[in-house]
Amino acid sequence: MSIYEYTPILIYFVLLAAVLGASLGSFLNCAAWRIVHGESFLKGRSHCTTCGHALGFLDLIPVLSWVFLKGKCRYCGEKIPARYPLTELFFAAVSVLCLLRFDLTVLCLRNYIFLCCLFLLTLTDIEDMMIPDGCHIVSVIAWIVTFPFLFDGFGDGVSHIIAAVVYGGGLLAVSLILDRVLGRESLGGGDIKLFAVTGLYIGLIGTLFVMIIACLAGLLFNAVRAKGEQETKAFPFGPWIAGAAALMLLFGDPLINWYIGLL
Repeated sequence: MSIYEYTPILIYFVLLAAVLGASLGSFLNCAAWRIVHGESFLKGRSHCTTCGHALGFLDLIPVLSWVFLKGKCRYCGEKIPARYPLTELFFAAVSVLCLLRFDLTVLCLRNYIFLCCLFLLTLTDIEDMMIPDGCHIVSVIAWIVTFPFLFDGFGDGVSHIIAAVVYGGGLLAVSLILDRVLGRESLGGGDIKLFAVTGLYIGLIGTLFVMIIACLAGLLFNAVRAKGEQETKAFPFGPWIAGAAALMLLFGDPLINWYIGLL
C-alpha cells in the first residue's frame, strides 16, 4: 500500500505522522533529560524538573500544553524552556519527511528508528556532551532485524557492513594517533561509533558526505563561537554528525547520484 494512491489517505497519514512525531519528540526530550541526570526513562511518571511534581495528562500534550500554560509549570510557576515545544514541532516535521520520503515501508520504519536515535543523542550531547551507547545498540538492532527485507542480495548488505568497519575502524586509528600527538582527546568514542553506525545505514559514499558536511558545519560553528575568546572550548560534535546523517538519509540520493555522475 502506498500513501500516494489516494489523497485523503495521504493527508490522514501525514497528520498521523505529525502527531506521532510531536509525541515522540516529547518523549525523547524527557528521555534525554533523564539520561543526563541519571534517571530511568522507562519507569516513573513525568515530573516538573524544578519542583518535582508529577505531571498530568493536560500537562503533557505536545506543543499545546506549553501554549495553554503560557510556558510555565502550573504547580510551581517556573518557566518551561521553549526548547520543548520547538523540538516537538521539529521532530513532527522530521516524521512527516520520513514518511513522505520512504512511504509505508519497512525501510521507513527502520530509518525512523535511526532518526529517533539521532535526535535523542543530539539532545544528550548538547546538554552534557555524552552520546548514549543505547542509541547505537538500538540502531544496529533495527538494521539487523530489517536486513532480510531491504537488501538485494547478500553483497549489498555486506557493502554497508564494510562501510561501518571502514569509518569506525579508520576514525578510531586516526583518533588514537591524534590523541598521542596533541596530548588530549581529539574525537570522542561516541562520535566514532556514530560514524560507524551511519556507515551501516548510508554506505561508503553517503557517509563520506556526512563526514564532510559535519566537519565543515562543526568547524564553522566553533569558529564563530570562539571568535574573540582566548581559549577554544570543547564543543559537542555529535549533533553535527547526527544532523548531516539525517540530511543524507532523507535527501542524500540526488547528491550521491550527482557525485557518481561526475566520476
